[in-house]
Amino acid sequence: MSTIDILGLAGSFSVPSRTRGLVEEAVARTMARFGGRSKVVDLSQLGPDFAGARNLTELTGSGRDVVSTIVDAKALIVATPVYKGSYPGLFKHLFDLIDPTALAGKPVLLAATGGGDKHALVIEHHLRPLFAFFEAQTLATGVYASERDFVDGQLSSPSLITRLDRAVEQFAPHLKQDDRDVVFTAKTESRRGTAEAVAANA
Repeated sequence: MSTIDILGLAGSFSVPSRTRGLVEEAVARTMARFGGRSKVVDLSQLGPDFAGARNLTELTGSGRDVVSTIVDAKALIVATPVYKGSYPGLFKHLFDLIDPTALAGKPVLLAATGGGDKHALVIEHHLRPLFAFFEAQTLATGVYASERDFVDGQLSSPSLITRLDRAVEQFAPHLKQDDRDVVFTAKTESRRGTAEAVAANA
């Protein structure tokens, strides 16, 4: 299997969800900027043995594949829904199964979704410390989206989209843009989450 350049992880079991919508948009914009191969996954794809797994060896099938893809990807886009001020327990459980050295140096764009602005600090208070433990290179700009930033499950806030583009641009030191003079568009499968960069002559 070829290495995934950008892996988008939506820390939600709901399909569809605003969290997955945010991740898919972030992945599409990253692919449009840098090209490469990408995939979007969510917690519903981790399989029936995920919740009870005490270590990685107890994770089989699709769950083991998801963890391998997270570890092997060149860069991550990670978003979580916020419940009562923090990320869900099963989102944290996923990272409990990953070796502490596996994400060292990996660039990560952090994002979150919640019902209102009072949850916006989850990125700085919860997500950033989590990935600091793994010694990942979290991008300076985090992206928080509240319910009012979506219309029919899609991002609609111009200011949020501008912030997202600023965050995506911070991948530049880590991801080499395609050398050809082309414009990349992203083709996204909304259900299974695979996005491919499609090169079109400028």
